[in-house]
Amino acid sequence: MRLGGRARRLTVLVGESDAWHHRPVYTEIVHRAHAAGLAGASVFRGIEGYGASNLIHTSRLLSLSQDLPVAVVLVDEADRIDAFLPQLDELVGEGLVLLDDVDVVRYVGRGLPAEQAPE
Repeated sequence: MRLGGRARRLTVLVGESDAWHHRPVYTEIVHRAHAAGLAGASVFRGIEGYGASNLIHTSRLLSLSQDLPVAVVLVDEADRIDAFLPQLDELVGEGLVLLDDVDVVRYVGRGLPAEQAPE
């Protein structure tokens, strides 16, 4: 897949313990994005944060929180990201969904020659 120039980034912020049918929500989002053929997805685990509940979650030793923030970031062409959004309505009960337009400077997979990279 080639991706370059204008694209859309979808960021989904959820709790690490959020689940969908006994599976982490972040895992379900990544697998559905892969099945939908989106260009890429990454999951980032936060070390501290709070959201709409106003409850601080932290990874510090003295804290008992096990629901750390998780960010799932997906990038693809705007129409492909927009088509994926309805799936999030089903998966994200609590959390934050962000969309922003971005410029892709480089998108090359491992083992691909540089000449296959988008300009």
